[in-house]
Amino acid sequence: MNRRLWKEKFSLILLTVLTSSGVLVLAVILFTVFWKGSPAISGSFLLEASRDFGLEGGVFYQLLGTMLLMTGAALVCLPVALGSVLFQTEFLHSPLLKKMFRHLIYSLNAVPTILFGLMGYLFFGVFLDSGISWLTGVLILAVMILPTLHVSIHEAVESIPEHYRESGLALGLSSGQLIRAVVLPQSVHGIVTGTLLGLARAAGETAAIMFTATTFSGVLFPESWTEPVTTLQTHILVLAQEAANPAALGHAWGAASVLLTLVFVLIAAAWWMRTGISMEAER
Repeated sequence: MNRRLWKEKFSLILLTVLTSSGVLVLAVILFTVFWKGSPAISGSFLLEASRDFGLEGGVFYQLLGTMLLMTGAALVCLPVALGSVLFQTEFLHSPLLKKMFRHLIYSLNAVPTILFGLMGYLFFGVFLDSGISWLTGVLILAVMILPTLHVSIHEAVESIPEHYRESGLALGLSSGQLIRAVVLPQSVHGIVTGTLLGLARAAGETAAIMFTATTFSGVLFPESWTEPVTTLQTHILVLAQEAANPAALGHAWGAASVLLTLVFVLIAAAWWMRTGISMEAER
């Protein structure tokens, strides 16, 4: 008995230390970024265009470019993720095929982001000769965030009580009517949560769009789908290479603070919605 209690206490202490270490590392990173980036943050920094290769001005067009790419990726990915979940849960009846389909979707998370960028460059830039385009970045990011949306929507659909489906079928609803009347309304929280998390992930990606969709300077907001954009991610990457220049480094920290704030707002919104729905379901 004493030996078992000792093992339980040791496991609890070990887990506490590991969890605290992870939280501490995250807190140090966040504190460093916001502390070093806060001097650069101002209204003009957010609303002005960058000048002198990022050494002056703000990150207005970089912020717009980031929001354009992540929003476009979510809009492209959402119907694909929703369709894949409905196909898996409502029309695919073989357990083996369901398992294979699930592993196929989840395996996309294991692919390094640089490979997405390389394949996108080879296909769009070389094979289709489309050059650097923000639309290319949208399509690449849409593939990358597909597992995130798929998992969230799948969990929401699977959590629907089975008697809801049985009641719909008893009323004579077809598969399409059942999806429209029961499945989609009951899984809205999962769809919204997955979309927010997908937006957050797309906002932080750099390698996948660096060679296919973005450029550092010389562009404002694209006027056609064939033009590139400038983003916060690329802006930070290039300015960080000028570490010997205090002005460039200060603007890099400021842009990093803006990007982190954007990501955390999206994650907090997803967490708030998921928590709120869970609390309502328990009442």
